[in-house]
Amino acid sequence: MDNTMWTRIPRRISFGLCLILSTSLPSSAQQRAPRMTGFSAQGAATQHALEQQYDSLLNKEHLASWMQRMTAQPQHVGSPHGKANAEFMVDRFREWGYEASLVEYHVLVPMPEQRELHMLEPTPFTAHLEEPALESDATSSVREGRLPPYNAYSADGDVTAELVYVNQGLPHDYEVLQQHGIDVQGKIVIARYGGSWRGLKPKLAAEHGAVGCILYSDPRDDGYFQGDVYPEGPYRMGYGTQRGSVLDMPQHPGDPLTPGYGATPDAERLPLAEAKGIMPIPVLPIGYADAAPLLEALQGPVAPPAWRGALPLTYHIGPGPARVRLHVRFSWDLVPAYNVIAVMKGAELPDEWVIRGNHRDGWVFGAADPISGMVAVMEEARAVGVLAAKGLRPRRTIVYAGWDAEEPGLLGSTEWVEHHADELRGKAVIYINSDGNGRGFLRAGGSHTLERLVNEVAASVTDPQTGVSVAERLRAQRIVSGRREPQDTGLLRISPLGSGSDYSPFLQHLTIASLNIGFGGENGGGSYHSAFDSYDHYTRFQDPGFLYGEALAQVAGRLTLRMANAEVLPMVVGDWLFHVEKYVREVEELASDMRAATERHNSLLASGAWTLASDPRRTFVPPDPKDAVPHLNFSPLKNSLFVLQESAVAFDKAMKAAGTDLEPVVRDGLNAILRDLERSMSRAEGLPERPWYRHYIYAPGLLTGYGVKTLPGVREAIEARQWMAAEEQIQVAAEVLHHVSRQLSQATAAVSGQ
Repeated sequence: MDNTMWTRIPRRISFGLCLILSTSLPSSAQQRAPRMTGFSAQGAATQHALEQQYDSLLNKEHLASWMQRMTAQPQHVGSPHGKANAEFMVDRFREWGYEASLVEYHVLVPMPEQRELHMLEPTPFTAHLEEPALESDATSSVREGRLPPYNAYSADGDVTAELVYVNQGLPHDYEVLQQHGIDVQGKIVIARYGGSWRGLKPKLAAEHGAVGCILYSDPRDDGYFQGDVYPEGPYRMGYGTQRGSVLDMPQHPGDPLTPGYGATPDAERLPLAEAKGIMPIPVLPIGYADAAPLLEALQGPVAPPAWRGALPLTYHIGPGPARVRLHVRFSWDLVPAYNVIAVMKGAELPDEWVIRGNHRDGWVFGAADPISGMVAVMEEARAVGVLAAKGLRPRRTIVYAGWDAEEPGLLGSTEWVEHHADELRGKAVIYINSDGNGRGFLRAGGSHTLERLVNEVAASVTDPQTGVSVAERLRAQRIVSGRREPQDTGLLRISPLGSGSDYSPFLQHLTIASLNIGFGGENGGGSYHSAFDSYDHYTRFQDPGFLYGEALAQVAGRLTLRMANAEVLPMVVGDWLFHVEKYVREVEELASDMRAATERHNSLLASGAWTLASDPRRTFVPPDPKDAVPHLNFSPLKNSLFVLQESAVAFDKAMKAAGTDLEPVVRDGLNAILRDLERSMSRAEGLPERPWYRHYIYAPGLLTGYGVKTLPGVREAIEARQWMAAEEQIQVAAEVLHHVSRQLSQATAAVSGQ
């Protein structure tokens, strides 16, 4: 777009001063009044009235009946009930006035054909590898079509070896093993869930020479140490097993055979042998009832205190004398995945899309994960449809999505995003995600330009248990836990996003502004990815009465409707800038702290302190010395941050000078710039060694999986002690911030009429 064609038009349309960057939230008495960034006073009043109508249409009974129907049978990708659920959703969306359809992709999803785990020495034992039927859980006895506990994208394998306990199987754990003189080369490792995403555990095990990996849930983290186990309480029982994917998603999610493009039925596919991301060793998950005999049979050094779980045994590391056989085999077939896509065209701006999604596939019945979130999306869409039928159609197009094949590796959403990438780059305004829901506190993360929008919405929705706003309850929780929010703005800060759900292809591949929301924290996590993630478990422990299902529909509905109806897109640059300033400080401090820690580490080695402090009767191998940390040149990054700050201040002043009037063409041009602001935080080349991830502010960590790394190019180069790469990435990040500054300068020119 040629900005000079519209920046000189006089300002006439009113939308208030909601985009001023430096404005603090009002006093607590004023906060109770509706406050809507992106709306004029008149527009805010109209939107508030619309939201009151919207709330009156929500019905919790729909959520309960839909969940009971959708979780009655196994509904993993490729299952008959999964497709039936998709067709059920399409029919409902059409009833509610949407253009709805199934969008089909053919994706590689391995299904288990063989699963065996035996301890051969010192005492024979065969793992049960099944979850029992319970009288109090109606669907737990359903066996037909049900996936047993397994890890998708494990390699086929039949291996026999000594067993080694590696704690959570993270990099530091292998450093501890090295100090004990223990090598996992040629061994099978057993690692407990927790500390990182599950796929990193077998990946690191393979890199250290292990031939197999067993994953288990320790009751300290996910069982009776936390509370009563199912069915008496919500926590994981002994044979409850966490299924899950071990696809190498920190490299890229989606179908391994069609990297970077949609897995349509006629797409060209890589040979299976060339597919990246599949684990090179066999992997199998088990419950702690099956893990206990294996761990009890281990000898060798006693595990460090941090490694010890809550099983009634002394935790030893090994290796041996436990010797086990692990045998898994899978089908490696293409499976049809059916995304539900429902479109309500905008009344005024049909080519601007607000996309709202939740996945609908589960590992078994999937009540909490994901149907609790999916039914809230459906009820939200139903209410929006009723409003549209009354003549209150949103200004922008709303696209509702029910993604398939999320659990194996974000396949449904990734393939749709890759397939429609060009159209999405031109039309998508925001993607709003949820992924399950439960009783407790609002959880929100995403693009920090949307932080104020989230705060305003959270202040307008009542917590169903306490009667205060969900924002006030969340603020109280953070204060009690010792977390203090900055006092200058009064904002509740939202989290940056890593990976683990369907926002990833939108945010980190196409760099579309995104949010991920849901409630939780008071419901226990013991059903996660097990056969007990059922309607009975959910309605007893997760969200009895679907009170928080309705609250999610209220929060997400407001976010969706405000984005769809906003006169000016409610992106606030000042809130984003606050976080970027913090991230720049953090990476500089990271280098400084690593320098000091390295000097201390090498000094202790040189003095012999490591050896003198160890027990002479136990094996101890001193760690290797570390290379010195140079003084990196952060000047390019700090200089670009200074320019960015100046651009933000200039935009702030221009907004103040603009007053309350903007000419329609100016407003539309400003919206185009704000829509593309997130796009300016990316590079087409992507991050080093993983070009699929293009966002240079947020990315999942290579060694955290779901966990986020901010300024990832710089941060991970420093953490990996790659000093030349760190210098290069500092320069690249500086260029990205300069690009954002240029976008802000265009926005300033737009509103100032220059």
